[in-house]
Amino acid sequence: MESPGIKRSLFILNPNAGIIPVKLIITKELQRRKNELSYFKSLSIDESGSHIKQSFDKFDVFVAAGGDGTVRSVATELIGSKKILGVLPLGSGNGFARELGFKTNIRSLLKDIKKEESHNIDVIMLNDQVCLNVAGVGLDSFVAHSFDKLKTRGFWSYVWAILINFFTFRPVSVKIKIPGEENISEDLFLITIANTRQFGNNAYIAPDASPNDGIIDIVLVKPFPKIMLPVFAWRLLRGTLKNSKYIRYIKTDKSFTIHTAETRFHIDGEPVEISGDIMVSIKHNILKVLKTKHLKSPQMLSP
Repeated sequence: MESPGIKRSLFILNPNAGIIPVKLIITKELQRRKNELSYFKSLSIDESGSHIKQSFDKFDVFVAAGGDGTVRSVATELIGSKKILGVLPLGSGNGFARELGFKTNIRSLLKDIKKEESHNIDVIMLNDQVCLNVAGVGLDSFVAHSFDKLKTRGFWSYVWAILINFFTFRPVSVKIKIPGEENISEDLFLITIANTRQFGNNAYIAPDASPNDGIIDIVLVKPFPKIMLPVFAWRLLRGTLKNSKYIRYIKTDKSFTIHTAETRFHIDGEPVEISGDIMVSIKHNILKVLKTKHLKSPQMLSP
């Protein structure tokens, strides 16, 4: 007899996400378990949204099988509801999945789904666009736009996108207005708006961020000598960037505005174009996310 909990879950698979070997293994595993769980392949954000809306009352858990972009598109449909978001990470960075303890192990994920336990987490809004993990403008957004154009995926493709952008990059002029803080007007390597700690691949840009504390973490990275890139990368992976004189952290629970002439942003690693003033705000504990046994830092989720 099949578990009602698993039967009440729907996997939304992005067939374009992930490197080919992992993608093939996951796809075959989903097909093998087709009598045990429900899934469909989505070729676009609109198709995902439409299918989730049509299936909304049939399922309790919606599992995004893809990268951070797929997770974001599925989560957008679940915000403010009692439905639970799960993740089967297939992307290159998988920042959100890593933070919440999701693995590419369907058997383990199904055990978590049976329990149907969840965390309530925050969602950051950039104008009307949802951000679960991190968003920003500068070097990281340029990398996201370059990576999106590459024919190959995976960690080393991402490293290549970083290198080709870093040595030609020019700082971005940004103005930020935060209520109760001094106005900021600087040329920056990047500005990151963080709901969780990392970009992906355990690169911790905001080591003290928590996804359910009602706080937006703002990270300002000032221009630094390019010879220091290895040091910056090492500190990023170690989560010790806050010790750098080139980094400034601001925490706020207030809505604020960003103005820049640059339009190439990223949201959860996905390239987006945003022009004009950007209003950044936070919705506290508005999304239910599946609890997993692999969550390494339960203390990250404040009570």
